[in-house]
Amino acid sequence: MIDYLATTPAAFTTAVFIFSLLIGSFLNVVIYRVPIMMHRAWALEVAEFNADRKLLAKLNKEPAFNLVTPDSTCPHCGHQIRAWENIPLIGWLALRGKCSACAKAISARYPLVELTTALLSALIAWQFGWGPSTLALIPMVWVLVTLTLIDYDTQFLPDNLTLPLLWAGLLLNTQAVYVPLDGAVIGAATGYVSLWSIYWLFKLITGKDGMGYGDFKLFAAFGAWFGWMALPLIILLSSLVGAIVGIIMIVSLGRDRQLPIPFGPYLCGAALVYIFWGDAIMAWYLGSMF
Repeated sequence: MIDYLATTPAAFTTAVFIFSLLIGSFLNVVIYRVPIMMHRAWALEVAEFNADRKLLAKLNKEPAFNLVTPDSTCPHCGHQIRAWENIPLIGWLALRGKCSACAKAISARYPLVELTTALLSALIAWQFGWGPSTLALIPMVWVLVTLTLIDYDTQFLPDNLTLPLLWAGLLLNTQAVYVPLDGAVIGAATGYVSLWSIYWLFKLITGKDGMGYGDFKLFAAFGAWFGWMALPLIILLSSLVGAIVGIIMIVSLGRDRQLPIPFGPYLCGAALVYIFWGDAIMAWYLGSMF
C-alpha cells in the first residue's frame, strides 16, 4: 500500500485529503478546548501559589475537561453529538447546519476548518509528492491552522503548540530536510530575537505592547524549519497582509484603532505562502534585481 501511494500521486493526494478531513474535525476540538484547558491550569496554579484552599477545592471538583473528555455536545441545548453527526463535512451537510435536537444553527466554521485543513494538506501532497519533506509539512499545516484560529479567538499562541513546532524544525534539519542544521539554528535564533527586539523598541517608544511572546516563538519556529533566509520574506508578507486587513477593518467595519489585532494568523498565512511559492518569489525578486 505504501509503495502504491509513493508511486501514484493522485492516490497519495486523495488519501491525504480524506485523512486530513478527519484531522480537521479533531482540530476543531483542539481549537476550542486548548484555551479553556490552559485557563483552568493557570487558575489552579494561582490558587496553589496563593494557598487558596477554597478555590483549590472548587477547581479540583470540576469535571475532567481535556481533548477526550467530555464528549462533544451542542452549545445551545447540550445534545451529545452522535458518531454519524460528527463525520467531517458529511455530518454538517446532512444536518443542514442545524442541531438534530434543538434545530439551532451549527457554525459553518466547523466544516470550513475541516475542508481548509484537507485542501491545504492535499495541495502539499500534490505539489511536493511523496517524501520526508512532504510528510513533515502536512502536520505542520495542521498546527498552523490550529494556531491561526486560536490566536484569532483568544489573541494567544500556546507554547504547547509553538515550541514543539520549533523543536520539530530543528530535529528535521539535523538531516537537512529543508536547510542545513546551522542555518536552522541561526534561523530560530534570528526569528526570535528579531521580533523580540521590535517588541521592546515599540514598547520603549509608545509604552504599549505591540505583539506577544507567542509571535516570537512562532517566528523562531519558521526559522528553524526554513532557515534564516526565509524570514525576511515571511515577515514582509505577514506585515503587508496584516496592514491591509487592519486598514480594511478600520475603514469598512469601523474597528477601533486601539483594539489589538492578532499577528499570528498573518505569520501562519505568510508561512503557507512561503511553502508553496517561496522559491518562485525569491527567484523572481533576484531576477528582477540582477
